[in-house]
Amino acid sequence: MSSIQIITLQMEEAYQVHFNALRQRYFPAHANYLDAHITLFHHLPLGEPAITATLQDVSQRSPLILTVAGIVNFGKGVAYRLVSDELQILHQQLQTAFDPWLIKQDRQPLRPHITVQNKVTSFKAQYVHQTLLQDFVPFEIRATGLQTWRYLHGPWKELTVFPFHQ
Repeated sequence: MSSIQIITLQMEEAYQVHFNALRQRYFPAHANYLDAHITLFHHLPLGEPAITATLQDVSQRSPLILTVAGIVNFGKGVAYRLVSDELQILHQQLQTAFDPWLIKQDRQPLRPHITVQNKVTSFKAQYVHQTLLQDFVPFEIRATGLQTWRYLHGPWKELTVFPFHQ
C-alpha cells in the first residue's frame, strides 16, 4: 500500500458529472481510471497529523468560485484552464503549511486545470482541442471542499472530504 496522499479541490456535483463525461468521451479507455479532478498537491505523506489539521482548518471557509477560462492543448492531451485569485492564495497558504513535506513539483506555482484528455497523439489532442473550442464560452464553477486520496500507483482511493462551509 502506498503511503502517499494527493490533495484535490472538490467541485460541485453538476460540474463533476460534466467533466467526467468529457473524460469518458475523450480519454483513452485503458488509461481513464480517475474521475475529473483539480489537483492541488501530488505527493504528501499519508497519516501526517499536521496535514489533516491544516485541511480541517482551511475548510472552515466558504466555497471558492473558479472561472473555467480556456482550453489548453498540452501536446498529448487537453485540459480546461481554471482561474481564481482566492484559490491561488489558498494554495500558497497550504504550501507554507506543508513546506516540510513538499516535493519539487508541489513547490511550483499552481496552474489549476481539469484534464479531459491525456496520453494521446498530438494529432488527436489538436482535434479535441479544436472541437471543444468551437462552442467554448468561459463559465464559473464552485469548489465545495478539499479531498484527500491514497495514491495506488495509477488509481486513487478516496480517503477524506473536507467540505467548505456554506
